Amino acid sequence: MIERRVRELLARMTLEEKIGQLAQVQSGGGHVPDHLRQSLREGRVGSVINEVHAATVNELQRIAVEESRLGIPLLIGRDVIHGFRTVFPIPLGQAASWNPALVREGARVAAREAASAGVNWTFAPMLDIARDPRWGRVAESLGEDPYLSGVLGAAMVRGFQGEDESGAPAPRGRLAACAKHFAGYGASESGRDYATTSIPEHDLRNVHLPPFKAAIDAGAMTIMTSFSDLNGVPATGNAWLLTQVLREEWGFDGFVVSDWDSIRQLAVHGLTEDDRGSAREAANAGVDMEMASHTYAHHMAALVHDGEVPLARVDAMVANILRIKFRLGLFEQPYTDPAQFPPPGADVHLAAARAAAIESAVLLKNDYQALPLSRESLRTIAVIGPLADDPYEQLGTWIFDGDAQLSRPLLPAIRALAGDQIAVHYARGVETTRSHGTAGFAEAVAAAESSDVVVLVLGEEAILSGEAHCRADVALPGAQEALIEAVAATGKPIVLVLMTGRALALERIAHHCHAILCAWHPGCMGGEAIADLLFGVASPSGKLPVTFPRVTGQLPIYYAQKHGGKPATPATYIHIDDIQPRAPQLSVGNTSFHLDVHWTPLFPFGHGLSYTTFAYEHLRASTAELPMDGTLTLSVDVINVGHREGDEVVQLYVRDLVGSVTRPVRELKGFQKIRLAPGERRTVSFILAAHDLAFHGRGMQLAAEPGRFHAGIGGDSNAALHLEFVLLAPTTP
Repeated sequence: MIERRVRELLARMTLEEKIGQLAQVQSGGGHVPDHLRQSLREGRVGSVINEVHAATVNELQRIAVEESRLGIPLLIGRDVIHGFRTVFPIPLGQAASWNPALVREGARVAAREAASAGVNWTFAPMLDIARDPRWGRVAESLGEDPYLSGVLGAAMVRGFQGEDESGAPAPRGRLAACAKHFAGYGASESGRDYATTSIPEHDLRNVHLPPFKAAIDAGAMTIMTSFSDLNGVPATGNAWLLTQVLREEWGFDGFVVSDWDSIRQLAVHGLTEDDRGSAREAANAGVDMEMASHTYAHHMAALVHDGEVPLARVDAMVANILRIKFRLGLFEQPYTDPAQFPPPGADVHLAAARAAAIESAVLLKNDYQALPLSRESLRTIAVIGPLADDPYEQLGTWIFDGDAQLSRPLLPAIRALAGDQIAVHYARGVETTRSHGTAGFAEAVAAAESSDVVVLVLGEEAILSGEAHCRADVALPGAQEALIEAVAATGKPIVLVLMTGRALALERIAHHCHAILCAWHPGCMGGEAIADLLFGVASPSGKLPVTFPRVTGQLPIYYAQKHGGKPATPATYIHIDDIQPRAPQLSVGNTSFHLDVHWTPLFPFGHGLSYTTFAYEHLRASTAELPMDGTLTLSVDVINVGHREGDEVVQLYVRDLVGSVTRPVRELKGFQKIRLAPGERRTVSFILAAHDLAFHGRGMQLAAEPGRFHAGIGGDSNAALHLEFVLLAPTTP
């Protein structure tokens, strides 16, 4: 039905009207400028970006539908990344929940609120694999692992596009999802935004592309190209990526949009000589719609006339766009009525944001059971840090529409839970997280000295992460390390609450802190969520979706590294301080490590503590041999050996011991989040099939190779319990 409607409409369009559908233009910001009004009447606009006033959106749609010749409605695009008015934790924080249902619900809330303003298309989820936290956009990512990113990215797609529990589309409040940035952007050299990416095809197919395939399988309607150069051909002009992989191999039938101005930037890269050449390369590579710039509008007609872009190619580009407009139901209902939606900031939305902030927080360290804080025994608490009472900074990056008035900071939430029986002393300590001044140290130290426990609320302001906000050193910025040392000198117990958009290098200060709770940028309900966690109203259950380095010099560091020919071992490791002066020809093991830091991370991927303790026992397999056409069940007993109810993320890792190309030391293949009462034992099982073990080998074909495998199950990527099984070769008739 939709394909017939697309063909019939396309047959009625002039070349100029077709080119108009390829153009996304900027809004007037609350009004419709005369030039935009005229362009809409002439059918020269397919999409408008960054208009969030419902009345203005309705006027834009009215002109397009009622005053243009063909009445084609508009796509209204907006960066709805982790909430609209109600702000959820940054995507990296949501990934720490390891909870697809929670991620989907966050996207559903964002979609409903954005749709009430007339938005029908979001530029999310961002599925770039992020293994270098110097890159600012790691905050928008779902972490370093392709499996976790794929599962959570698919959940986010379903949330934005309005699927309910049965998979049926919701009648209203849908946004077309846009999986970005296709592909490899997260591997930018030195973690610098927009920098070159050089990724072997094996790694591209095995690491960077799978989350996009998962999003497409979940129904993602659109794809956005990456800014970056990919192996010598920028992604926006990369036909191998956009046509061979995306269309021919994967069968994607939505449309591809450029990133902001990225078609024009093909000339800046040096791929093309001018805007005309950039339009030609992008169109022939597979970019259907141009965001912000105007190379298609200015040059496409001439390119078609001169035979440089076939008319059939333009028809295919337009058909891809029209198909999505039909799927969204825009031809039947182009207008929005805000009264049909829950108001932004509704109680149910805030409750969802609070639940997300609780599940996103990761308890990195908890020595001497410093947490939870006791409301019975404590008499005074010092709260120190510039992020403790800032309703804006906890919201994080990409919050153009976030309502700071909905934001609940930590300090008043602590005071509310402390009640009259616990005095709360507050000191800012440093002016901002970037400040180098120490004038506030004295007040902070005095507050600490007069208190039973210190809660330091430090990390990064929101502006320090996100697009084009990369850092060369991911230690705590400014004077924060010195502030921690000054407070630690008082001898008082320290609980460090981190608000951050990335993994931080904490080795220099971690030993000063009795407990470390990573809250990321937790969104508008972050303060109340963190207070609940600090006082034990809720128990931490988050797990790291990225590896935390000891120092910046370890980067990039991630759990799924290759083994190498000379891997570091405890027996061969030696620290630089252990080398004697002028020691003749001292052997340092000749294995792969830095002399001045341990080779392991400070906190591994998948790590996260609870207020209870979980034990793993009796890992077993249903069979030691997995047929190529069969399955194998791996089971483990998980026991809550503590005294509180708690949630645990049970993680399955597999290592392929021998492959036609070298394989990582371990790969995540499954996870389950379970809740156990004190003393409760539960058997958790995972089913593996040959396709779960498949990878792209030397011939770039996706296949599982027979041989020996190790499987491990545990509470983080170290997964101490492991066993071996064999994948059998196919039987011949």
